[in-house]
Amino acid sequence: MKIDKALEEQYEEFGNEHAMSSAETPLRDDAFDLSDSEKIERIEQDVYSIMETLGLDLTDDSLRGTPRRVAKMFVQEIFGGLHPQKKPNASTFENKYKYGEMLVEKNITVYSTCEHHLLPIVGRAHVGYISNGKVVGLSKMNRIVDYFAKRPQVQERMTMQIVQELQKVLNTKDVACVVDAKHLCVNSRGIRDIESSTVTAEFGGKFKDPAVRREFLDYIKLDTEF
Repeated sequence: MKIDKALEEQYEEFGNEHAMSSAETPLRDDAFDLSDSEKIERIEQDVYSIMETLGLDLTDDSLRGTPRRVAKMFVQEIFGGLHPQKKPNASTFENKYKYGEMLVEKNITVYSTCEHHLLPIVGRAHVGYISNGKVVGLSKMNRIVDYFAKRPQVQERMTMQIVQELQKVLNTKDVACVVDAKHLCVNSRGIRDIESSTVTAEFGGKFKDPAVRREFLDYIKLDTEF
């Protein structure tokens, strides 16, 4: 597929600015027509072609298995969150102990991939909610973060998707998420600023109140190392 120079520059600028087009991950209607094994076969061929074009010797023992490894990694690991069947089953429970304060799960590890350059995004997510009668298992919050991270992403979108999913699961608007992450597309290419990180936030319901928001932000600053 050939793109004219002006359009190419426009796409490059769009990617460098880390802009997103929608709060939904852009997927085609036929995204899941192929099985995982069929996707692995196709991606393996494509990676082989890329490496061959770069001039690498794919008969070398170190490189021979790379196209297959990359294909399996894409489908089964780092982009596994694209498939709706892999969404975690976030069971909820009645808040029988009548806990009425904020619950915060902080320092959730985030490993994602920038959709503009397919380079890693690595950081931490901090998630909080106020129960309106339902609670969710703590590990399920980590799994929801991991699910939305495991796809080509824009950090703003991922932050919104985490909040929207927990709002559905908990049947409440009172959910917040802050993500602080390093983008290798900034740290290792382009401007190559290794110190900078990106912080995004999404606040729903009561978390839009400045006092509640401040309480949440104070919680995630607590030193809880043991």
